[in-house]
Amino acid sequence: MYRSGIRIIDSYEQEKRPDRGYTAAALICLVLIFVIVGVSIWIKTTNRQEQSVLPDFVAALDQGRYEDALKIYRDVHDRVVAVDPGDMESMASETQVMAQMEAEVDSRLQEIESKIRYERYEPTSGDIEFMNEMEELTSSRISQWLHDLCEEFLLGTIEKPDIIFIFSQMSEIGNISASATPLLQEIETIEVARGDVQAAESAFRQEDYVLAVQIYQEVTEGYSGFVLDFSERRISEIKEIMYEPMLQDGEHMLERYRYYSAEALFSNMAVIFPDDERITNDLLEATRNTSATTTYTGTVEVLCVRQLIADTTSPGADSDLFITCSEFQRMLEQLYANDYVLVDAETMADMSEDTFMTEVDLTVPEGKRPVILVLDSFDYSASNYIYGCCERLVLNDQDQVCGEYRDSDGNTTISRSAEAIGILDAFIEEHPDFSFDGAKGVISICGYESCFGYIISEDEVDDRNDALAAAGRPSMQFSSADIEANRAAVSEIMNVLLDTGWKFASSTYGNINAFEADYDTIVADTEKWLEQIGSLTGPVHMIVYPGGNYIYGTDPRAEYLKDLGFRIFFGIGYNPYYIYGSNYLYYDRLIISDSALRNTDLSRLFDSSLVIDPEQQSTEQEQQEIV
Repeated sequence: MYRSGIRIIDSYEQEKRPDRGYTAAALICLVLIFVIVGVSIWIKTTNRQEQSVLPDFVAALDQGRYEDALKIYRDVHDRVVAVDPGDMESMASETQVMAQMEAEVDSRLQEIESKIRYERYEPTSGDIEFMNEMEELTSSRISQWLHDLCEEFLLGTIEKPDIIFIFSQMSEIGNISASATPLLQEIETIEVARGDVQAAESAFRQEDYVLAVQIYQEVTEGYSGFVLDFSERRISEIKEIMYEPMLQDGEHMLERYRYYSAEALFSNMAVIFPDDERITNDLLEATRNTSATTTYTGTVEVLCVRQLIADTTSPGADSDLFITCSEFQRMLEQLYANDYVLVDAETMADMSEDTFMTEVDLTVPEGKRPVILVLDSFDYSASNYIYGCCERLVLNDQDQVCGEYRDSDGNTTISRSAEAIGILDAFIEEHPDFSFDGAKGVISICGYESCFGYIISEDEVDDRNDALAAAGRPSMQFSSADIEANRAAVSEIMNVLLDTGWKFASSTYGNINAFEADYDTIVADTEKWLEQIGSLTGPVHMIVYPGGNYIYGTDPRAEYLKDLGFRIFFGIGYNPYYIYGSNYLYYDRLIISDSALRNTDLSRLFDSSLVIDPEQQSTEQEQQEIV
């Protein structure tokens, strides 16, 4: 019993004795609570202190207690710089407060600087005391301001009396004279260099980077000190800006057979970047495809073709208005063999001024004769379907411009060789020297029925359907969405054409007889062309007068057209002829048609018998024999 009792008592005491594990856990929790509370109190206290720093700093500035203000700033600054860079996140609030204090000083300083510059303000003793006492925060800012003012003086945005006044007002500020005096001594030199520097900057704004660098390089050879430092820095900046864009432009020129322009560009770049291998290689490619040039003073041939006959099995393929695709191909071959070279119609006119045109000498490779090609009225009227002409232009999967036509069996064909554009593009790919600096030709466009075979305006729908009915085709319906899609398609084709060397001209909107049309008719027709066609082509400077019915250049109607930017006009004539008039250039164009190939002496250009399709010649001979 005794032992049993002892056991019972021990068991009872064990039940009353607290668990030591629970006690330890409780103590740990209690400690954590105290720590969390303490940290929270510390954070709140610290935040309150940080929040009071900026108001205290501003109050010290307002009251002129600059020593107190600097002490407040230094305390925060010292805490920030003492922290390991990897722990800067812990100092985010201090960093922000420090930046706010610096911004406050900058704001007050900028106000003083602005008044000095723009109001001829003379700083008060309080202003001077602020700038002197706070020089730890103001000195470098003022020095930079004075340096920037010298740059402005160099660039022409501030004048000499103003900058002299500013320097004199700042001369009493602490150690500013150490940096201001040398700059002040260079004012005369800066003034002398202003003209050259501003000329360089003007070239830079016009993106003539080569000229800008060349001017700055000349400046560096004649100046020292501030002007030299500024010019060297600008050369470095401009070279970095110009390098990749100019290289890409030049390499795009190479892709577009603009070898002469590419050669000039890369030659200039090679002077600025003499050891650049990429520029050297590009320049070599350009020079391999150029030859010596000369100023040409003879006549300039302007040849014009209409749409080509793509389907020679069409009932109207024997029309004497058009030539076939194969005849156009052989015409190009004959012109090339006879040393003709395509030139851009706009290169003979400097149209940089709105009110007058400057004659430009025509440059061609030695031994070559210039020829301008005009593709007439490429609106793709349905009335031409019967002749076997293409119905529209399209882009293939290589973004090449192709013609699309339907043969007599209703089969659709898309081919580069179905239209003059694609045929010439392919010919120049094989014979790039047939094009001087990538020139192709002028594509004239009407608008009353379609553009490139696409309905791009509601105005065209009725005319298109009338033409379709006349061609034995069903009428079509066009929604606003259809028209917008067509405009997008035409715009895409135009962009490709412009990029590959083609130019655009107006053939008037309604293919009108411009000579007989009165002033109001010309205005109404031109406004429609600009709204519907010109909105897609971009600026156009040429008009190919339908039927050659041109308006004299001094006629009020022509003055109206010139005011809109149309300053190169094409009429019709057998002999090569051009003349400069009052703010315009006029060309005669020779229409190359089936009739012209058979009935006109074109021997100065090529042998027509080598151009006419052999089967057509055979048919003609047979008919003559029958007669």
